[in-house]
Amino acid sequence: MTSRRLVVADDLRRHITTGRIGPGERLPSESALADRYKVSTATLRSALAILQGEGLVEKIHGKGNFVRRPLRKVTYVGGWGTLDPRAAADVDLRVTVRTTVLPARGHLTALLKVDDGSPLTEFFRLSYEGESPLSLARVYVPRGLTPATALSNRSSRAWAEAGFSVPDPPPTEVHETVSARLPTPDEASSLRINTALAVLAITRVAADNTGRVIEATLLVFPGNRVDAVFSTHHVIEERQVHR
Repeated sequence: MTSRRLVVADDLRRHITTGRIGPGERLPSESALADRYKVSTATLRSALAILQGEGLVEKIHGKGNFVRRPLRKVTYVGGWGTLDPRAAADVDLRVTVRTTVLPARGHLTALLKVDDGSPLTEFFRLSYEGESPLSLARVYVPRGLTPATALSNRSSRAWAEAGFSVPDPPPTEVHETVSARLPTPDEASSLRINTALAVLAITRVAADNTGRVIEATLLVFPGNRVDAVFSTHHVIEERQVHR
């Protein structure tokens, strides 16, 4: 099976890289491809999984397998939790948002420094470039701090900007934890990536000048879609010399 799936993957890869199957084009059905290569459906899907892991093919539920358009990277600017405007301006973002009220449980109580069972508002934001998922974000805000405007309808562009910006007014402190890891099954499904492709996971916690946490955000990017940049500004203390 291993050798057959590699043969199938190599042939499909050649068709894609030479342009015989163009970006955005739908591949023949899995059954048709299995017949063409004289392999089982399981072997065919294993070959497609290789190409999905390489970012050449993406499977869209209910529609089939498509040649992925060339991926463009965005830049995540650490410290303020924003997308670099120069990079984001070139990306036509479409954002879907789901809002849920839920009780704080487990790690959320620690992140937000709230009691177990405290009401939270969760904003689940999934951003797309065209039909290709770019990132997912889960934003948690204590219910009492959720502005009414955040619960109203807003344009996709506004949500896109809000998904990578700090609260207004800005917090006194932003703490970010960054890690590279494999995606959970739900993340892989939402981002349409292979479970073997690493993601960049960023946990951002924003607090006001009293130390109260006003927002906790869990961001996940496919590892091949983003660069994270963190800059450090050293403050030089000036001392007055008394004579």
